[in-house]
Amino acid sequence: MKIANNYENNPRKHVTARHYRSDGMNFILRAVSIGVLGALTSFSQAQTLGGASGPAGDATKVEKCDAFKGTLAVVEPQDVVLQSLQGIGLGSPSGMIRLIIQQSNCFQIVERGAAFQNMMQERQLAAGGQLQGGQNMGQGQMVAADFVITPSVVFSNPNAGGVGGGLLGGLGGGRLGMIGAIAGGLKFKEAQTSMIMSDARSGLQVTAAEGSAQKTDFNIGGVLFGGGGGAALGGYTSTAEGKIVAASFLDNWNKIVLSIRNNPSLIQAHAGAASQANAAGSARAGAGNAGDVYVAKIAGVKVFRSASEGAELMSLSKTDEVIFEGEEDAGFMKVATPRGSGWVKAIMMRKQ
Repeated sequence: MKIANNYENNPRKHVTARHYRSDGMNFILRAVSIGVLGALTSFSQAQTLGGASGPAGDATKVEKCDAFKGTLAVVEPQDVVLQSLQGIGLGSPSGMIRLIIQQSNCFQIVERGAAFQNMMQERQLAAGGQLQGGQNMGQGQMVAADFVITPSVVFSNPNAGGVGGGLLGGLGGGRLGMIGAIAGGLKFKEAQTSMIMSDARSGLQVTAAEGSAQKTDFNIGGVLFGGGGGAALGGYTSTAEGKIVAASFLDNWNKIVLSIRNNPSLIQAHAGAASQANAAGSARAGAGNAGDVYVAKIAGVKVFRSASEGAELMSLSKTDEVIFEGEEDAGFMKVATPRGSGWVKAIMMRKQ
């Protein structure tokens, strides 16, 4: 009882007691803060290019080729991918991907993006006679794409565990809440990308690869420009989310390069044996249907007695009509003529 009275009657002692309690809490807060920051540092250092499966490439360089292997067009990602990127403040990755490909020296890039509309506009102006004379703008000048790249992006669950999602998620507000926001501010834990490269002529898939990254201190501007450049890449160099996506695409492209760099021929002109057998047994999408009427594209087209340039049956004028009998062989089509059945080169005929 005496102790209680003395405590109540001594305001200074009361204040001192509160002061000690306040200092004790501050000490605890500082200790926890230091521990959290240490955990964040370890977490940051543990982040790797290549994602959960481990390192998959060197984030400081672009894998290169000794010489161009053809021309390549980058396809815009699907709308659902673009919407996901817009949700984290990022635009289309096509420009950034094209810069990576250009730095690799493996392919020449053909424009099939937003600037393509402007290129077609110039040609329309030329066709309409609106351009000055001697501008040399018209048909037959654009280079074909030998290959096309189709990119895609997915993001892992932001609550997939780790220091940011586990320890800091329940620390509450105040200073610890701010620290938690720094670590848990990323809208996803990992970016995973894929690229599919196809032969533009045959439509066959040449190669495909996946990339992933969890790295937030990646400087793609420095990688591509040899310094701190890359302002044109926008959010892909200025935000943590953008840097992770960029690192994943670099990892992705480096894997593509490693798979094609020593390939003497990327083009598979023909499908496999099974595919060829299926095609041979299917309805043919050739010259047309039996009974269709054809005329020669030019005068003097020869009709042969067999599917080869051998004995001639007759020559056709541009007005002579023949009937397709439904058979094709080695680029020749069998036709009925006033002098009997014969074979003519399909490329020399057009349907009436």
